[in-house]
Order: sequence, then structure tokens, then C-alpha cells
Amino acid sequence: MIIQPLGLLYGSSGRFLSPENLVGRSGTQFPPTAATLSGLFAYYAHQNNKPEILPDLLLAGPFWAEENNPQNFYVPTPFNCLVKDNEIQHQMFFDGENWKVWEDNQPTIPPDDKYQKGTWVAINDWEKLQNSRPKELPKVQTNPWKFLPHLHPRLQEKQRRVATDADETQGSLFLENAVQLHPDARLIYLSNTKIDEGWYRFGGEGHLVNLSCKKLNNSGKDLFNQPLKKSFALIVPAVWGSNRHSYRSPECDPTVNKLGWPENQINSLLTQRPQPFRYRLGKRKTDDKPISEPFQTQALTTENEQNPQNSGLLSRGRYAIPAGTVYVLQNPLEKTWYQWDKSWFPQEGYYSLKRWGCGLALPLDNAIIS
Repeated sequence: MIIQPLGLLYGSSGRFLSPENLVGRSGTQFPPTAATLSGLFAYYAHQNNKPEILPDLLLAGPFWAEENNPQNFYVPTPFNCLVKDNEIQHQMFFDGENWKVWEDNQPTIPPDDKYQKGTWVAINDWEKLQNSRPKELPKVQTNPWKFLPHLHPRLQEKQRRVATDADETQGSLFLENAVQLHPDARLIYLSNTKIDEGWYRFGGEGHLVNLSCKKLNNSGKDLFNQPLKKSFALIVPAVWGSNRHSYRSPECDPTVNKLGWPENQINSLLTQRPQPFRYRLGKRKTDDKPISEPFQTQALTTENEQNPQNSGLLSRGRYAIPAGTVYVLQNPLEKTWYQWDKSWFPQEGYYSLKRWGCGLALPLDNAIIS
């Protein structure tokens, strides 16, 4: 799914920024997560009376691509790649005890230096990352967007009109942390379901985008269909655990700090600071319908149509393992991500978080050396 912004996009999650919090940019979140795209699908299904598209829906992202080559989209660079000046200087591998790099054809401890974070690598270059000692390492890219905080007229609570009667304490303007995507860049998401192409509101504050759909090419399909073995890297943030506890893997024994997949322990893990993860889900609880009831029975009430603030429930805050995290397991999984059991993923309301591409991973065989 290719998303072209028609102007600016919204760059925050949660409450709006205030002048007092301008420096901190509280709640900065961009690009929008797959949960945001899931809401667009729910809106489309509601408007077109197609509830059958939702139960088996699978999404993943965000990624981005250049306008003239959307098939070669960019995914987060694995954390075993040490990047400096937009180039991969070293690739770390796990030798069974420590993470090391090749230096003069000898395994050695990684150099103590400051490296770039938040870079992206083209999906067509992923095969180069899998080679244990490639002749040429792929180039990486930085974010193709910039934040543009600007004053925005305050709107009425029940309709999208400028609030001209705002009290003096509230004021008539608020600060929106908007984002400008490079004109030649597009946001990319993966989906197993196609919807009508056209203009949609996306990402908050009523910003418009042009959405188009293209089939993934064969090379991309072949890569995602490769079974994951002992080592792999996340290209989408992963939420593991329960509603009350966030873990770094599907299974966790906090008493001994043991992480892993079912009957498969983690030998090593390369990750960074976890990311806050929160979203709106379903309808609010009413007298005759529970929270997050399936779409088929979620009739939009007159009250919700008049007051959109009542149409969604903010989920419990969690923490997600960031994209780029590298796992090294004791035994090969021998499964693609699509074959992972739904029981491995947290359940939220009616749906599993697998629906949003939680923990989508690609093989990274060079992350270990025997």
C-alpha cells in the first residue's frame, strides 16, 4: 500500500503539544503505525458494508520508498549493523559468547565509537546483509521527512469547525507537531487485503493522503517466504506479553529472566530502548455492547456520530521492542512470520496483535558464526 501525503501529516500520538512543552515534543510518533492503517480499513469496511475483510486482515509497517521505485522499499537497519556517515562500517555477529566484528580477517570486539541510529536499508539489499563477509555493504538512508510544528486553529469538540467561542484560558490556537514528507518519498505498508484507491483521512487531524495498491513483486515475496532460522531481525516493532506486562519475547520467566519462543530459548539479543505503544480500539462500552465487539455488531450510534470523542477507547499503554532488534535463538524456528502461532501474540479485544504485523521479521543468518 503506497501512501502519498496531500500536504502535511500529523506527527504526534496522544495529546496535543502545548507552548510549555514545545522543546520536548511530547508524544512524537511518525510514521503512523499499522494500527492507524487498520483504523482506515475499519472505516472503509463500515462505509462500504464489507465486514468480511476485517477478521483475516494482516498489516505491517511503516516503511517508505522512493516514488519511482515503491517495490524497493526501505526497512529499519538491523542493530548488528554499525552505521557511521550513512555507511555500514561493521556488521556484528555472535560467536556463542560475545558480539564481534571482522577486523583484518580476525574476529574482534567492536570499536568503541558513536554510531548512527534510526537508519533504513533497501529491501533489495537485505541479501547483502545475510552474507557473512560481503564484498560490498549496502548504503543506508536517513528519515525522508522533517517536523514542522505550527499553530493550528482550535476546533469545536463535536464538529470540524474553528472554535470561535473558546474561553480565554484555553485560547483559539494550539500547536500541531506536523510532518512534511519529502516530495519524492512515499509511505509503504504491507497488507493481505486490497481496498479502493483514492483519498483518505489518515494519521490524525484530518490530514488527507492518496492511497494506491500494488502487488508485491516476486523477489519480495521470496524474501518474506524464507523460513526464519536461529537468527533474524525485526522490521516492525513487537509487543509481547500481556495487558499488564511488556516482555522482550513471546515467552518470559521473570523469576530467572529467561526469554524465548515456545521451547526455544534466546541465546543473545541486540536491542535498544523500548518504544511506547498505544492506540484506540473499537467502541466505548455501552449498556448492550461490550468494548471491542466485532465490527458486524458495532452500529454507529447517533450520539457517536455527533460526538466523535466517544467513538474510540484508548488502549492500555505498553512498550514495544523496536524494529531493528536482532534475536539469536538456541534452535531454528523453521517458520516464516506468517506461520507463527497466534497464541504467541498478545490478544487485544477481538483481535490478535498479529493483525498489525507485530514482530514481522526477516532472516539474518550472518548474525551468528559457528
